[in-house]
Amino acid sequence: MAHFADIDENNIVQRVIVVDNKELLNEQNQEKESIGIAFLNSIYGDGFTWVQTSYNANFRKNYAGIGFTYDETRDAFISPQPHPSWVLNEDNCRWNAPVAYPEDGKTYRWNEEITNWEELIITV
Repeated sequence: MAHFADIDENNIVQRVIVVDNKELLNEQNQEKESIGIAFLNSIYGDGFTWVQTSYNANFRKNYAGIGFTYDETRDAFISPQPHPSWVLNEDNCRWNAPVAYPEDGKTYRWNEEITNWEELIITV
């Protein structure tokens, strides 16, 4: 199955549609994004902007989700920034905390006020 993101005028993903792979095939049985877009326009009409996304993140860095941004320059889908201090990793277009997650087997959550991880204490 192929997946297409409907993006608005600000390049924000509004929805993701699943399309049967056969709807993307050209005369040589090769999948083409442009054919998938034409298929979606035949169903939903013009006025939508469709961008193909990969469920396995084989292209465009990340699978599109509602609220993600499609960055044309990077040709990537980018999730909303989770915290103001987090920085975008240009290689994978994912957000990284300014401090690495501790690898001591404990559970942590991000505390933006102190810009660091704090241990999550669970009491029963």
